[in-house]
Amino acid sequence: MIIFRRIMMGLAVLSITLGVWAFWIEPASLVENEVSIAIHPWPQSCDGLQVAVMADLHVGSPHNSLSRLRELVDATNALKPDLVLLAGDFVIQGVIGGEFAEPRDIATELDRLQASLGVYAVMGNHDWWHGPQLILDAFTGTHIEFLEDASKELTQGDCQFWLAGISDYWEGAHDIGKALGDIPAEAPVLAFTHNPDVFYDIPRHVSLTFAGHTHGGQVNLPLIGRPIVPSQYDERFAIGHIDEDGRQMFVTPGVGTSILPVRFRVPPEISLVTLKSMSQ
Repeated sequence: MIIFRRIMMGLAVLSITLGVWAFWIEPASLVENEVSIAIHPWPQSCDGLQVAVMADLHVGSPHNSLSRLRELVDATNALKPDLVLLAGDFVIQGVIGGEFAEPRDIATELDRLQASLGVYAVMGNHDWWHGPQLILDAFTGTHIEFLEDASKELTQGDCQFWLAGISDYWEGAHDIGKALGDIPAEAPVLAFTHNPDVFYDIPRHVSLTFAGHTHGGQVNLPLIGRPIVPSQYDERFAIGHIDEDGRQMFVTPGVGTSILPVRFRVPPEISLVTLKSMSQ
């Protein structure tokens, strides 16, 4: 009987500890994950290019106030990336314990981001639900450029490539033909979007696609995995570097939370991806 009580007490303490970790400690944390990816085609003159990727900021979700966003921007600037990509979902809807943050206030903080090649963004499903024009209006006057099914040529010294933004798979047009339409056939291309489910529709000549949306599932249970991933491909596109027969994508687990303010073994992340040519 005493042993049984001790076991039950131990389980209770463990449950409380895990709950505190999952609902308070880990969602309030922040990691900087540095990844190196070899891609093709990619010019050797662009080897070493560093791309900071952030998604699912969900400003206003628990532990993700405007002051936290300020810290996030400072941490990203300290990494000194060449390029910053914001892969959508700036706002929240209905997250438990959250408080809506005005897009204009979010844009003002993000306007402090610094990168030699610029800061670019696409909208996520939550941004579309809030109102795409409201989001775009909020960022008017900032140096952040939205690439919604659009592209831009970027140059830094001898390094030259194209960046294509693809609108959200759920709510946007995600007109890939339009996004890539102005890019010369032989030019190296990086693409970014919110939802990774568009991956199989992206042509193979795109060197690497960046995405977010999944939050890495927010919860990753030992032996069980990620119970909920908002993707038709389940855990396949949940997080990190995906390489499928030469097609390459990187999915960042994001920063904020949606629906439930929980993260377990999937900490909020600034992803810093260093690109290099496969020929090296």
